[in-house]
Amino acid sequence: MSGELYVGLMSGTSLDGVDAVLVDLAGATPRIVSSTHRPFEAPLRAALLALNAPGDDEIERAARASNELAQRYAAAVQEILARSGTSPSEVRAVGCHGQTVRHRPERGYTVQIGNSALLAELSGIRVVADFRSRDVAAGGQGAPLVPAFHAGVFADPGESRVVLNLGGIANLTWLPCGGPVTGFDSGPANCLLDLWATRHLGTAMDRSGEWAAGAEAIPRLLARMLIEPYFAAAPPKSTGRHHFDEPWIVSRLERGDAPQPVQATLLELTARTVTDAVRRFCPGAARVIACGGGTANRAMLQRLRELLPGTPVESSERHGVDPRHVEATAFAWLAQLALEGKAGNLPAVTGARAPRVLGAIYPA
Repeated sequence: MSGELYVGLMSGTSLDGVDAVLVDLAGATPRIVSSTHRPFEAPLRAALLALNAPGDDEIERAARASNELAQRYAAAVQEILARSGTSPSEVRAVGCHGQTVRHRPERGYTVQIGNSALLAELSGIRVVADFRSRDVAAGGQGAPLVPAFHAGVFADPGESRVVLNLGGIANLTWLPCGGPVTGFDSGPANCLLDLWATRHLGTAMDRSGEWAAGAEAIPRLLARMLIEPYFAAAPPKSTGRHHFDEPWIVSRLERGDAPQPVQATLLELTARTVTDAVRRFCPGAARVIACGGGTANRAMLQRLRELLPGTPVESSERHGVDPRHVEATAFAWLAQLALEGKAGNLPAVTGARAPRVLGAIYPA
């Protein structure tokens, strides 16, 4: 198969599983050749979730989870290659984001696990990984890293646009006409919604937002959540599960707050913080292009449209990229930049001192 073939692997803060794409990056627009989503089994998901907070024997638990992740990543790579009839030798590299278990740029570190050396052994393909650390070393947030990719794929010289990724955390990329690209994490998205659904429904998520849509948000609870200092902070900024977790929810509850209205409040929290950020930091946005797993939450998209009247909120599918594949494709693209010795970060987004080549390379 001809072209410039890369594999992109993404497992995000939603902890739902691995997204894998085989993508041809030879042209101006990425072309998806093959893709898959492989859900995490419950024990692995629980192990990864536990690593987001301090605990006993973390080094052993992280190493074991890292090896398990490499095996899941390799299986996803093998699946998409088999589906497309592609041999490992035809793929220039695997761009692997890894699984974030701690993200503390204010303390000078970010940790993504996934044993990239083992992945290179199992797949027989060169692996580029650990994309965020160099940006943090250069004084940046290490996140978000996808705005440069968003700019290449979704920017329009005649229209100012926002790209909204609804993963575990919601992040925005601002693509203004004639202005610099910026981006930041606006706050929680699926991480709190999924956590609360798991606790009270016994399911990994509130599919389509139906449970949240069946109740009303609790105004006083929403008000307590919205005074969180992170929401008022100006970019560059990034966050993660270390901040927005179950104790964050529970500490704001009052006796008598029922589970379903709490879920409705969490959905409203994401919708409000996203739209407030659009108004504050993306003035004049003509369109919001949504991607990520949260685009399957119809109640969320409907609420975003209600809060942004006159501004279309639409799926990235309308712009040629499946919303489920945007982030995985972005890390394939970042792997290509690394091999070419080109910078992958945007200092205006992350706050790094200067552009940096991102990623560590593990030969096949």
